[in-house]
Amino acid sequence: MPPTAPTTTLSPDWPCQVKPPGSRDWERTATRWLRDLLPARYAGYSPLVRHHVLLARHAQIQVQHEIRAVRVALQTSRAELPTLGVAPAVIENTIRMYAMELEQLGRLARGVRLVMEALVDDGLPPRRSPAQRR
Repeated sequence: MPPTAPTTTLSPDWPCQVKPPGSRDWERTATRWLRDLLPARYAGYSPLVRHHVLLARHAQIQVQHEIRAVRVALQTSRAELPTLGVAPAVIENTIRMYAMELEQLGRLARGVRLVMEALVDDGLPPRRSPAQRR
């Protein structure tokens, strides 16, 4: 009987669009997913295209900034939207939308962190034991 491939248990926060680390083409799927999180203009920046860890780091920063922006929008909705003439029902729907977006961005941030950790682990040379260093 042929040996079976080891099964990998992924975190529930692992993005479904990204293959598990170690599987064929997993880095390609990770890169595509990370690129999709950034504004399109970043696709032309060669350091981000060539270095997956830099791409992951930038995606992490981008998502963190989006979280901050949505928090500000949520926190200021009740005070600022009435002065803009927005109806109370629309304000309440907007607040719910921002709350849902914060949840989604939180999941994205956790997914980016997991993918970045996997890319870093994949790019590191195997650690040598103290006995191998002698």
